Amino acid sequence: MAEQDVLITLEGLHKIEEELEHLKTVRRKEVAGRIKQAIEFGDISENSEYEDAKNEQAFIEGSILALEKKLKNARVVDEKDVNIDVVSEYSTVTLLNLDTNEEMRYQIVGSVEAKPFEGKISNESPVGKTLLGHPAGKEVAVTVPAGELHLRILSINK
Repeated sequence: MAEQDVLITLEGLHKIEEELEHLKTVRRKEVAGRIKQAIEFGDISENSEYEDAKNEQAFIEGSILALEKKLKNARVVDEKDVNIDVVSEYSTVTLLNLDTNEEMRYQIVGSVEAKPFEGKISNESPVGKTLLGHPAGKEVAVTVPAGELHLRILSINK
């Protein structure tokens, strides 16, 4: 099965690289120190500190693997190359909710950088996926967990 590209900005790529470096150089050493200290207490079969440290170590190693996979599959999107003729990854769209007459503004980003409460929605989310490829003025219906949204694309910007 082919690995899916991870869409990301250069800034997002740098954040992942920094997080990965922190996990490898700082967090690994901290947990190794906790494991060593717990072993010094003696019998590890009933040592909760040892178990906690080993569980944290497993979590950190899993996080490292996940970040390395994201970096391996990263496809950096240059924001200056964003198409504004239609909604595309890393374009910013202003929408009108036709049901509530509320205006909303979102940037369509890759799933790694999605932060809905900051106005960044994933290109893989129901709203993001539905908007992709549509021009300004287009009305779309989006099925979301709460029901169906009826939206009009008011504008598309970088």
